[in-house]
Amino acid sequence: MRIRLIFAAVLLLSGTAPGCARSGRPRIHVFAGAAVKAPLDDFAEAWGRREGIAVEITYGGSGAVLSQMMLAKAGDVYISGSEAFMAEAVRQGVVDASSQRTLAVLVPVIAVRKGNPKRIRSIEDLSRPGLRVGIGDPETVCVGAVALDLFRAAGLWERIRPNVVVHAKSCEDVAAVLALGQVDAVLGWDVFDDLRPEDIEVVPLPPEQRFRTDRVLGAVAVFSGRPDRAALFLRELAGPEGRAAFERHGYSTGAP
Repeated sequence: MRIRLIFAAVLLLSGTAPGCARSGRPRIHVFAGAAVKAPLDDFAEAWGRREGIAVEITYGGSGAVLSQMMLAKAGDVYISGSEAFMAEAVRQGVVDASSQRTLAVLVPVIAVRKGNPKRIRSIEDLSRPGLRVGIGDPETVCVGAVALDLFRAAGLWERIRPNVVVHAKSCEDVAAVLALGQVDAVLGWDVFDDLRPEDIEVVPLPPEQRFRTDRVLGAVAVFSGRPDRAALFLRELAGPEGRAAFERHGYSTGAP
């Protein structure tokens, strides 16, 4: 997969000793797809307090934050909302392939405004004249690439394309434009209604259109100056405490 380079400043702590935040606490820097913001914030706050480690997190589209890591040659942990972006991270030599761990499973759905005022029931409905549709940027946002694949597989992309009025820059932004009423529907993940229950509900897709379920994956970055600490964070994020954080926010972890 081609990753668009994002020529933007990376938010790194400056003027500190390696591995230490300004408070003097040891730290790790996590780059993560915004699809996991709620459970990751939940876990990182509790874990960091218990371990005495400051967890700095940079969120964005999975491809965008990967590009930031590549440009800055920085970061301790990469968390992707897509197997494809993690495969690219391995191919680019950004992460240690042997450190990969599965954190959650994401299922594509149509997400609509609460109450479904436009009565959207299927992907084909997204091609109705005058409907406003939002998707993630397919180049840098996992759910955007999934949307494009699903629309093309259904033979509907050319009919839906004129209705696409937003290409959001992160998974979080895909949900936000819907919650704010800027679009009538988005192709999103099954957790969107848990993230914004007062604004969003989801319309499940039939099994034959859910072929692009995706795994949220984490891996230790090869740039890390504290790989043992990063590996501990990732191991416990993939363990019972981390799974509980994901499940509290409506994510499936695939755990029995």
